[in-house]
Amino acid sequence: MPDFVVITTTTGDHAVAQQIATDLVDRRLVACAQIAGPVRSVYRWQGRVEYTEEMVVTFKTSTANVDAVKQAIAELHPYDVPELIVTPIIDGGQSYLAWMDEQTRTTS
Repeated sequence: MPDFVVITTTTGDHAVAQQIATDLVDRRLVACAQIAGPVRSVYRWQGRVEYTEEMVVTFKTSTANVDAVKQAIAELHPYDVPELIVTPIIDGGQSYLAWMDEQTRTTS
């Protein structure tokens, strides 16, 4: 069974988060996506401390899809520098991991 990861990004708009999530699930690049928020982000951008309400989008996928997911997020995301954090899943329910594997396999 392949290895799996969680990929996290944030966006300032719920509709954008939903669009990215739907596109990646539809393309079978991720098994699922969860949208949470809003959360309050504090960060430095162009020399200033910024305070922004954002949505957190968490994707679950196979390691084989990481590069394609990162590329798709970069293409779809409106931020100049979107958050892209990849975290390995070191263990999980075997039936859930099998389901993830099935959902991220392309049929071509």
